[in-house]
This record gives sequence, structure tokens and C-alpha cells, in this order.
Amino acid sequence: MEPLNKLSSTDAFIQRHIGPSKAEQAAMLDTCQAGSIDQLIEETVPEQILLKNAMNLAPPQNEYSALSSIKAMAEKNIVNKSYIGMGYFPVETPTVILRNILENPGWYTAYTPYQPEIAQGRLEAIINFQQMIVDFTGMELANASLLDEGTAAAEAMAMSQRSAKKNKSLSYFVDQHVHPQTLAVVKTRAANFGFELIIGDVHTELEQEDVFGVLLQYPNTLGHIQDPSDVIELAHSKKAIVTVATDLMALAMLKPPGECGADIVIGNSQHFGVPMGFGGPHAAFFACKESYKRSLPGRIIGVSKDSQGNMAYRMAMQTREQHIRREKATSNICTSQALLAIMASFYAVYHGAQGIKKIAMRTHSLTSLLSDALCAQGINVVNKLSAFDTLHIQSDQAAAFCDKALAAGINLRLVDNNNLTLSLSECDQLTDIQTLATIFGASINADTTTTANCIIPESLIRSSSYLNHPVFNRYHSETNMLRYMKQLENKDMTLAHTMIPLGSCTMKLNATSEMIPVTWPEFSNIHPFAPDEQTLGYQAMLSELEEMLIACTGYDAISLQPNAGSQGEYAGLLAIKAFHQSNGESNRHICLIPSSAHGTNPASAAMVNMDVVIIKCDENGNVDLNDLDEKITQYGQDISALMITYPSTHGVFEESITQICEKVHAVGGQVYVDGANLNALVGVAAPGKFGADVSHLNLHKTFAIPHGGGGPGMGPIGVKSHLTPFLPGNPLAPQQQDIVSSAKYGSAGILPISYMYIKMMGNSGMREATTIAILNANYIATRLKAIYPVLYTGTNGRVAHECILDIRPIKEASGISEEDIAKRLMDYGFHAPTMSFPVPGTLMVEPTESESKNELDRFCDAMISIHQEIMHVQQGSWPLDNNPLVNAPHTHNALLKDEWLHPYSRENAAYPLESLRFNKVWPSVSRIDNVYGDRNLFCACPSVDAYTN
Repeated sequence: MEPLNKLSSTDAFIQRHIGPSKAEQAAMLDTCQAGSIDQLIEETVPEQILLKNAMNLAPPQNEYSALSSIKAMAEKNIVNKSYIGMGYFPVETPTVILRNILENPGWYTAYTPYQPEIAQGRLEAIINFQQMIVDFTGMELANASLLDEGTAAAEAMAMSQRSAKKNKSLSYFVDQHVHPQTLAVVKTRAANFGFELIIGDVHTELEQEDVFGVLLQYPNTLGHIQDPSDVIELAHSKKAIVTVATDLMALAMLKPPGECGADIVIGNSQHFGVPMGFGGPHAAFFACKESYKRSLPGRIIGVSKDSQGNMAYRMAMQTREQHIRREKATSNICTSQALLAIMASFYAVYHGAQGIKKIAMRTHSLTSLLSDALCAQGINVVNKLSAFDTLHIQSDQAAAFCDKALAAGINLRLVDNNNLTLSLSECDQLTDIQTLATIFGASINADTTTTANCIIPESLIRSSSYLNHPVFNRYHSETNMLRYMKQLENKDMTLAHTMIPLGSCTMKLNATSEMIPVTWPEFSNIHPFAPDEQTLGYQAMLSELEEMLIACTGYDAISLQPNAGSQGEYAGLLAIKAFHQSNGESNRHICLIPSSAHGTNPASAAMVNMDVVIIKCDENGNVDLNDLDEKITQYGQDISALMITYPSTHGVFEESITQICEKVHAVGGQVYVDGANLNALVGVAAPGKFGADVSHLNLHKTFAIPHGGGGPGMGPIGVKSHLTPFLPGNPLAPQQQDIVSSAKYGSAGILPISYMYIKMMGNSGMREATTIAILNANYIATRLKAIYPVLYTGTNGRVAHECILDIRPIKEASGISEEDIAKRLMDYGFHAPTMSFPVPGTLMVEPTESESKNELDRFCDAMISIHQEIMHVQQGSWPLDNNPLVNAPHTHNALLKDEWLHPYSRENAAYPLESLRFNKVWPSVSRIDNVYGDRNLFCACPSVDAYTN
């Protein structure tokens, strides 16, 4: 028998997470000509940054122990009945959606649909979301979602200033009754754009102001419904752009803002079946007039056609504009909340127009009954004639009423000592409002047949229809709904099918045990502004997560507020800017950025009003130290920050990183290390120890939160101690600090995933994940470099956790492009690597530590087979305009056509490797025409006729 310590199961999860077995690792090391993992790491990572001591993390826990620990934390949370409102509502997530979307790896492990031929399912679901938003808002165009309502409002302000071309004002009017967390985010953005915010009563104070735009809430944060039409008309007379923040459920009964003349409409789709999750993730929406389509932030899903002439979906126009326009980008947002937008869209599909109207009318009826009862008791319901689901109560006993409610397990919103609000939802029953009434000394004598009064102003009652498209009228039985969701799921390629070898994106295992706590009610049903004493479990979990992230990065403090990598960059630069200002150095406005950087870096710098100066890279892909020296000499005391990705975007560990940091620090600048490639650092090197001052951490990459088809993400920042005072604060108390998200902890509802990941990996597992990620990348590079040159390597010929394959020589010799290879990989059952980033004409491959040697070999075999096909083209056996690569991907429909006018067989098209006969993922459409889609922009649900040729 083995000793007990060797029979321990504490490392069981590590063995589940790490792809290659020990025997496979040995074989891979042999291929890479490395004697051990330690030797490989020493040859890859510069000696001066290698960690000498282990991270301060606890030993690994097994899955069951970790789940037990986090369950004990969850049980410290108190799930009260929530009537706080402010844009967050308890919801009834249809269980068919909960189980088959939110809890289904076939949906949550998908990547952003940059390869649309194998993403038609989620693209259809998102275009349903866009149609839903267009219908409810009465606008002409909607995007595929944004991060949260506050961010959407800030983006709307920036877009308004760009779009109000005949208005030279730099002032923006925000109504005093928008949600306070929205105002906090807008304040931060305005201050850094140099806008003056005017905050007041938009209905009485706008006339005397010269502004480029207006933001109002409809219904407002206190529940009042006021017709925005006159405000919009007045603003338009001033050549100003009007943004209306609204609520989708309210719009089921209210006149839509588009019919009132609004230019932009924003809000949060959380009300459509997405749990509150202590603040997120939730899909914000952003709709506007079609004339603003070129300025619309975020992603738009559009309709195009494939090479067979069939209708197909794709991302349109603004797709990752940061990588094209960089510091001239109109936004740094490069992600969305796809998974949550998909949930909201399926909520609309499942309920349909009649179902949603019924939910809205029922909620409103209960609100009206409660209002009448309170008024009968002498309670001053200020908006008794203009409310949808929120009542504004004015009383010198407001605090006492809230305390009485709290004692009964009910959360109300105390606005101030004389005002409170309560917001009803679809979760409320007649008995609930009877309980609420008793808190105010009132009573309700009613039964389920009682007819309530409508307390929406007659002129604002909606008369227009919505959700008329067949997709919202076919799937109201669970059987039909289940089959529709499965039909769409089957059109997508996800981690549930195959490795997704995307460089810079880290598509690793999202373990089931990490995902399970997300939907526990103790985490999912907590309002973001619930009293602190009700969130002790969350606080304990988040505090421990912060400490674990500090141990992983070498920083001194963490802010969990940024809810995307782009927002982390923004928050990090805001901290740097505030630090310089506190030292009386407001002159520091230069941000140095290597030419290889992610496009979000210069876009983020522009958002905080820094001037971007590009640093050249040398022929090896490293920062050109001579050029850096010249720029430091030129700009000196005006340098605010250097933004650098490490390991570099070129997939190598630059030997001079500490020297680079020292050069910037010598002139008083700060160093921002982009955390996109932290998967190659944790346990091996720590940015907080080798010279960085701040980093954002992509939890949806290194720390196992799934990508969800394009979101959710989380981008918290780590900082050294001198920047700690400048971390984002509480959105409800923002006086001292910048606010970047609507909730204090961003998308807190998904943070249990990263918590569980680190707890189960522990100190040894976190380091092993990094070392195996580096091994897997070097194994692929070694196997392929003879036929696909590896563009950049380190001093010893090693790559980091990803490698760039140079396709340019192949294209020059054969005419076959990196896109042709990417599309042909679909026929081999793979998602393509990152294409033409950071270098045009290349493929960037990142296998992650979760993939086994067998899967890596399968990918390499596919790439080798594709190279053989390229040789057929190069040697003239197949013409350049008719071969398996340029015609890829091959669908069932293409293969089953009577005519086959190709010089290769149908069998070769479908099964280029024998193994594919037993495990084949079929693309649902042929190659999509991107140019056609942009020239004929159409971003809503197509008619039924469009599905046929």
C-alpha cells in the first residue's frame, strides 16, 4: 500500500484541468529537445524575472471540498425579497433557458464569432436580440449588447458629441433622476473627455442650457413616467442628441422612445430572465437611428450570403475596430455580453409578445393595487398617476418604513430620510403586495379576479405592436423551445467539440465545478445594492479572491469592478492619471505603446485623454530599445505611462522587460502591463514584481471564466500600493474615485468561477497550468515550424504560450492565404487560430494547458495535411481558383449537389483525414461574403422567405 499522503485526492482537479498526462509531457519535451519542464521554462522565461519562491496560495482542494467551502460562504448571504429596483429586478428565468443556455457548455464555451461559418447558431440568437431591442425601443438599429447600462450611457454621451456635428458645445445635460450608478459612470467618462456635465431637471432646466446632448431616464429612477417628447423636441432645436435610458419590460406597455423622437435608446436587458447576480453579468442594449450606424459602439450582427447564395449571419462593420483605428477608435469596447443577450433573446422567443405583455400588465396591476391601498391609508405616493412598476413614497417615516420592511425580510430603497421607492417584478404575487401594504399600515382586500386601474398616463400607453417576427411566435411550448435552442447549438463549434487554438484568447477548460455555484440563488439572486449585512458571503469570497489574485500577480491591491478587459485598461489608466494629478503632474499626457500592442491599448489611452506615441518593434518582434530611448528623451516629463503586453503580443518573453520598466520609471512614468497573456506568467513570473505598476487581468482567459460566445468577461486590475488610493470606488458614493462599471464588483455573479479555479488548482496547480501552456505551444511550434515558419521566438528559440505561424511565404508561392487555411480548418473539425493579428498574413496559435497531446497532434496533423493540399495548388495539380482551400468550408448542401465541378473528390472535401469519419463537426453555411454584408447592411431578423434561395 502507498503512504496516505500519496493517496490524497487534493490534486485530483489539477489532473482534470491539465491536458497532457505525465507520459505525454515527457514525449512532448523530447520532441522539443528539452530535458525537463524546468529546463524548458528556463530557456523560455528571462532569468531575471523568474520567481524564486512559490506563490502565497493554499494547497489545492479537490472539487467536492472546494464546492463545500464556497457553499458555506454562499449560505452567509441573505436572499431577501428585493424591491430596490434601480434597474435591477428579481426574475423568473425559464428553466429551459437556465439549463440549456446558461448551464450548457455548448453555449457558454463558444468563442466570439469571428469565424461565422461555425457560429451561425449564436449569431441567429444575437440577431434575435437586436430585433427584440429594435421592436421594444422603436428605433431603427441595435447592437449586439454592451457591458452594462452605465457603460452604455457613457458610450451614448461620447457618440452624441461625435454625432452632433452642428453643435460645438462641450456640455452634456443629464437629468437628475437617472439611476445614480449610471450618473457615476457618465461622470468619470465626461471628466476625461473634457465634457461639462449639467445635472438638473431636464423637463424644466434644459431650455437655458447650450448642450450637445441630453440623457434622461424613462421611467426615471424614482418610478415617475414623464413624456420625453417635449424635451426631445427642445433638444433637437438646439442641435443636440437625446439619449433615453429605459426598461424593456416597461416598454411592453409604454410608448417607445423611438416614437417620441429619441436619437439613442439604452438600457439593461436583465429584466428579461437574467438573474441579478450582485450586479452582473447583464447585457446592456444600445439602439439608435440608422443614420448613426457608423458611430455605433460595440458589435453589430448583420445578414449576408454565403458562396452558395444562401443567407448567413456575420459580424458587421465595427468588428474590432480598435485593431484598425487604434487611438482614433470611437470606443475601446471590443466585447459584448453575448451569453446574456442570448438568454434575454430566448426569454422573448419563449414568452412572445403576448406572454411578455401579460407579465408587464400583471406587474403593473399589482403596482396599481398597492398604490391605491397606500393612498387610501394616507401615504403620499408621489407618482400615483404616472408609474409602471416603481412607487415613489414621500414620508418623514421613510427610514422607519425601510427598517420595518427589513425586519420582515424585505429590501426597499431608502432614497433619503423623506423618500423611498419600491419596485415590483414578475416574481411578486398578490400575497407579496399584501405584505408590503401592511408595512405601511395599509391593507389590500383583493382576489385574483380584481381588476386594477392603469396608472400610466393615457398619452404614453403603447399602441404599437412588437415581436411580430415568426421567431417570436413559434416556440412557446417547452418542446418547441428546447428543439429550437438545440438546433442553434448544433450550428456552432465550441470547446465542447474541439480545441479552439486562438492566440491571445486563451480558450481553456471551464470546469463544471467552477460553473456550478454561479446559479445558486445565494449568489444569483442578490441585488447589487443590497445592504452589506446581507452580502457577507459575497464579501468573504471576493476578499479571498482578491488576495489570491494578488498572490498570482505580485501586486498589492485588486479592484474587481471592471467588467471587461477594455474596462480594466480604462480603469488602470485612470488610476495612473489620478496618481500623477495627485503629485501635481497633470502635464503628463503621453502614453507610449509598442506597435505590436492590442488595438484596445491605444483606444483606452485616447479615452482618458492621453496622446499615444508608438514605439517601434525590432525584427525579432521586441520593443526597439533605441526608439524607446529616443521617445523618452523627446517626451521626458510629459510621459504618463507605457502600455506593454507581456509576454509580447508576438508570443515571446522579451529579455529587456525589466530594463524597459526602469527606463520609464526613471522619468517618472508608470508601467501598464496588459494582462492578456497572463496565462504564461502565473507562478513563473509576476508583473507586480518585475517592474509593472498596474495590469488588468482577463478572468475570462487566464482564470477560467468562459467566453460565452463573446462575453461575459471580467477585467479587474492589480496595482502597486502607490496606486491603491485611485482604484474604482462605490458607484453610489463616487465622490472620491473614478467609477467604470454600474456595480461595485462589476459582474460579480461570475466571480465564483475564478475563485473555484484558483482554490482547486492551488499553488502547485496554478504554476503547472502556466508551464504546460508553454510546453503545449512549443510542441506545436516544433512540429509545424518546418512547413509554417514561426515568425518570432525568444533568445533560445522558444515561444511563450502562443506562436505566430507566418503564412506570407506560402501565399507568395501558392496564392493560398491565411483565410483559406482558416476556412479549410473547419473541414478538419477545428476553429481557426487568430487570423492576421498582430501581423497581417499570419495565424497565431494558442493551445492552452487544457489540451491533451492527442488533441495537439490532431491539430498538427490537420495543418500538415492542409500544407500538402497547398503544395497541390503550388505545383499546379489544382487551380488556384478551384481547390479545397478556396472553396472551404464544405457543407452538406455543397457536397450533395448533383453537379460537382471541382478537381478534387467530394470525399476529399469532407473527410481529408480518416479520423474525421468518426468525429465530424459540419459547418452550416459555406464561406460568407463579408463585402456583400457591409454593402447591404441588414441587422434584424430576416423574413422567412430569406431562408430560401
